Amino acid sequence: MNHSMINSLVSMQGLQQKLDIVANNMANLNTTGYKRKDASFHDVLTTTMRQPGTFEQVGRLSPLGLTQGWGAKLSQIQTILAQGSLKQTDRPTDLAIEGDALFEVIVPSVDGAGQPVQQTAWTRDGAFSLKAQPDDPDNVYLTTQEGHLVLGTDDLPIRVPNHSRIKVETNGAITAYSELDPTQPPVTVGALKLVQVVRPQLLQNRGDNLYSLPETIDPALGDVLRVVAFDAANPEAAKVKVQQGFLEQSNVNMTEEMTELMMTQRAFQLNAKALASADTMMSLANSLRG
Repeated sequence: MNHSMINSLVSMQGLQQKLDIVANNMANLNTTGYKRKDASFHDVLTTTMRQPGTFEQVGRLSPLGLTQGWGAKLSQIQTILAQGSLKQTDRPTDLAIEGDALFEVIVPSVDGAGQPVQQTAWTRDGAFSLKAQPDDPDNVYLTTQEGHLVLGTDDLPIRVPNHSRIKVETNGAITAYSELDPTQPPVTVGALKLVQVVRPQLLQNRGDNLYSLPETIDPALGDVLRVVAFDAANPEAAKVKVQQGFLEQSNVNMTEEMTELMMTQRAFQLNAKALASADTMMSLANSLRG
């Protein structure tokens, strides 16, 4: 009975986490650029209970020993970077990535000593805007909705002259056109830095639809991240395109999430009934009198 209770309790804890993940996916159905999360499980451990030698009979093919499991636990939460559908907005600062890549932004933070630092993060949410910065009155900067600066291929923020409209090519190159004097030639202001994630299981969700890497991992390592280089020598770059005037929708499928929700709930209920049955049997055993 104790075995049944422990098995059910451990499994229920993992299933509760799975329910939280499914609920979070469903809550972000309409979040721009959101990538659904998926959970995987593994057995905690198994033990083999010894059986008396009398169980070994002539013609018995199964070996002696009763395998006893101790439940399953959540082993990994993985971000599924599948492409979401594109929605046309016609806003020049709305950008969507078609293919496997992320925008790179810098996020202000504070280190352990309380000093301000700039940390690198990545996102698929291309709902950008042009915002002024106090230290540069002559230009505006491409930022996320939360105000995080979007980086270019030179690892510097994308800076656009005031009173300009931008045009973004499919390779991320950005050109500014003056709105005050249409006769002025266009100015190339930079190119978006697009990064492909080689090992998406290492991505950490840090909120605001941003992803980061653990502090122990250097993002410059080629086996974790690689910058998309738009040249003839890189055939993978041909599969990545930046679409201006579009936003990528969440890749959450409500039908699949409802199916996952019902299956997880049924598994949770099954383990809850097993736990209740074991508790009832233990109560009956304790109430017996000699």
